[in-house]
Amino acid sequence: MRRFKHVLIAGALLFGAGAGGAAEAADRLKVAATLPAFGDLVGTVGGEFVDVYTVASPRFNPHFIEPKPSDVRRVKGATLLVHAGLDLEAWRGPLLDAAGNRRLFPGGEGELDLSRGIALLEVPDRPLSRAEGDIHLYGNPHYWTDPENARAMAQAICDKLCALDPAHEQAYHANLTLFLDRLNTKIPEWRAMLAPYKGREIIGYHKEWPYLMRFAGLVMEQFLEPKPGIPPTPKQLEILERHIRERGVRVIAQSTYNPPEAGASLAKRTGARVVLLCQNVRELPQCGDYISTVDYNVSQLVQALGGGSS
Repeated sequence: MRRFKHVLIAGALLFGAGAGGAAEAADRLKVAATLPAFGDLVGTVGGEFVDVYTVASPRFNPHFIEPKPSDVRRVKGATLLVHAGLDLEAWRGPLLDAAGNRRLFPGGEGELDLSRGIALLEVPDRPLSRAEGDIHLYGNPHYWTDPENARAMAQAICDKLCALDPAHEQAYHANLTLFLDRLNTKIPEWRAMLAPYKGREIIGYHKEWPYLMRFAGLVMEQFLEPKPGIPPTPKQLEILERHIRERGVRVIAQSTYNPPEAGASLAKRTGARVVLLCQNVRELPQCGDYISTVDYNVSQLVQALGGGSS
């Protein structure tokens, strides 16, 4: 970890503060977002008055991002950091230490933890052991996959932007209203699409979809990983094969960045169908913004559960 910090610091010094962006962007509020979904929400609410930089690529597991020297430089110059909180981004602490921008540290005026105000799932009610796998200490951190939670996240972003940039408060509130109107139109549509499949069981790869499953009214209790963070084993696949046959499970869901081999093998052996879901904006071409990402995920689930073609 210490070596990682030194590399980041050295890289940041090498790059320097930089000359900045175009003149027209000079007065924009500089925001660093850890994940693309958060960056998209900031851009939606902030509009023309924010310059948003996202650290994590949408195509990689957000648990295991390796920030680059250019990330250090951008975070160093940011006025606001928007992040998931909890213990999802283990790399966030070293990145902040390397950037040295204290206003973005936990509790600083330029820090926004989007988990605040979210009703978290899978919060441990007992002491945990590493023998149980990669268990999150504060609850499941993948809360942004439930579009109901997007209301609270967008409101928190609006409140923070208004506090940091009161001159454009009216624009931020107007953008928030437009987003919430769009979201409030889509949520009933998504629920109607999913309603015929309420209570159906699907198999997951990793415990990263409980919020989407709750929204969708689906059940996901069995996983390709025998324990969180532990790769699928032949024994686990045998257990799941029996479970799928006994329960008539038709769908195996996993993120686009999960290794595909185990799911494909299990699907071939059982006739179940593998569905790729997206956690982040721009993870696939169909997922250009937050709402289209949820659109894609709901459509994938509906098509698979209903036996339609992708």
